[in-house]
Amino acid sequence: MASILEIRAERIKKLELLKENGMSAYPIVTKRSLSVAQALSSFAKLSRENKKMTLAGRVMALRGQGALVFFNLRDGEALIQGFLKRDEMDEKIFALFQDTVDVGDFIECTGTLFMTKRKERTILVKDWKILAKSLRSLPDKWHGLQDVEERFRKRYLDLLMSDEVRARFVMRSKIITEIRKFLNEADYLEVETPLLQSLAGGALAEPFKTHHNALDIDLNLRIAPELYLKKLLVGGFPRVYEIGRNFRNEGIDMTHNPEFTMLEFYAAYETAGSQMAFVEKLLKTLVKTILKGNKIKNGEDVIDVSRKFAVVPFFDLFKRYASIENPETMSLDDWCLSSERFGVRVEPSDSIEKIMDNVYKKACRPKIIQPTFIIDFPVGFSPFAKKQEKNPSLIDRFQLVVAGIEMVNAFSELNDPLDQRARYEEQDKKKKGGEGDVSPSDTDYLEAIEYGLPPAGGVGIGIDRVVMILSNMRNIREVVLFPTMRPESE
Repeated sequence: MASILEIRAERIKKLELLKENGMSAYPIVTKRSLSVAQALSSFAKLSRENKKMTLAGRVMALRGQGALVFFNLRDGEALIQGFLKRDEMDEKIFALFQDTVDVGDFIECTGTLFMTKRKERTILVKDWKILAKSLRSLPDKWHGLQDVEERFRKRYLDLLMSDEVRARFVMRSKIITEIRKFLNEADYLEVETPLLQSLAGGALAEPFKTHHNALDIDLNLRIAPELYLKKLLVGGFPRVYEIGRNFRNEGIDMTHNPEFTMLEFYAAYETAGSQMAFVEKLLKTLVKTILKGNKIKNGEDVIDVSRKFAVVPFFDLFKRYASIENPETMSLDDWCLSSERFGVRVEPSDSIEKIMDNVYKKACRPKIIQPTFIIDFPVGFSPFAKKQEKNPSLIDRFQLVVAGIEMVNAFSELNDPLDQRARYEEQDKKKKGGEGDVSPSDTDYLEAIEYGLPPAGGVGIGIDRVVMILSNMRNIREVVLFPTMRPESE
């Protein structure tokens, strides 16, 4: 079997042969008159008229010898068979095709449409031209890229060789389009907020840091757009949303990538409760529109969104799934003992809320398959959520868990600037104690809400996780076009 370098050297020779015959291997202009999809959709009419047309695309298969050559041509939308017959075209042009064209090359071909005896829709090529000569061979058609890491690293080949992968990312685009449509119809305004922020706030996460040379200041890639979006509520916009990238300097696993796509939307005069109903309607709409039904296949499970979603208090999950009978009153030492039972690592700086959350993620969340809203979280779980009026030890917050994955995080937004300042002080104490995932005091945000932040319900939805669930994928890297990877040289 020829090596990559040998194949490349052979193709460069073919490149030179094209030049010797006066054909540019990378011309600026193509004379394409129809897309392959257009040719196929009007095939009967066009083949009957027997008019010449010019199609363009990549050669995906090549077979035949002597006086006949067949090839498959794909232009990104559809695929058609091409057919060259020596006595139907200039012999020199025919020979040049045989001597220079490889699978992977982009070509344009001019000819007429006809149906073969095997009922294969085909273009009979009268003339052709190279559009881009490929110097590397594509993966084997039947096996594609077998190495999973290689698939993620060279996604362009993964897309090229797998209809299933290509369809998944088309679905992703449709999901985002439908989300935008849903929010726009509910009178939300799409906005954009900074990716570079002097202070990374709005979530409990470690940021990536960078430096701006002209201003000579350190900046952070945003971990969340939350605080800027709420400033827009202060500024008088009643409903805003943003779909964009967030960056968190954290580990990589089945549901986490260091950069990810997040939807956040905020509505003045709404609450966590009213937004819960809105989120349920959104998910049901997505399933109906994208999957044409009300069920989602997820591994061995079938997720049914036709029924009203379950609502379960956070502490009840420990009783139901972890055999912890009194989670509300357990001490830090008690939680440390429970974490050992479930194999959850505890750092000396971890707060009781962090340990509790880690035990929940390990022992409870994976067992929640059907869509379930989790409510009644302890106050230490979010510095930006309002305390419940009937029980100030809990916050007015919910998460939506589907197939063991957290899809949504939402709460009634804290708009009391004095309470917000006190919560920030608690976060600063945790940071001094060594905890990394905190939201530091932001005096600029405090000043903004002192002008008056209306009562509001805010929601964050992980787009990648929505796509994972709707496409029946268990690894976030399967739904991110170019996931973060360790460099190949390492």
